[in-house]
Amino acid sequence: MITRHIPGKIHHRVVEHGDTVYIGGLVASDKSKDMKGQAEEIFGKLDELLAMAGTSKDKLLQVMIYSAAYDQKAGFNEAWTAWLDAENFPVRAYIGGAELSEGTLVEVTTIAAK
Repeated sequence: MITRHIPGKIHHRVVEHGDTVYIGGLVASDKSKDMKGQAEEIFGKLDELLAMAGTSKDKLLQVMIYSAAYDQKAGFNEAWTAWLDAENFPVRAYIGGAELSEGTLVEVTTIAAK
């Protein structure tokens, strides 16, 4: 069974299939923030969406990070290690050179277990 949440014009924000939760690309609303600040805002959004789907950051399986500012990766990693318990790190890829909307430094997609 597939359950879709938070419809948009071209996608749903969250899709559940069985015991797996997929969350589409999240970006920060406040584009004036630096990489760390944008990452922290995204992680706050993720916490809310994961909870809505009945799961949590401790059950993340995969995270894809698209960065328009690869030189600011350290700021992302600082927010990342403050947000997640090292024993529950998911697999991840950090892809630099992404062409994102103006002011957006980073976009994050996730897959989590329930």
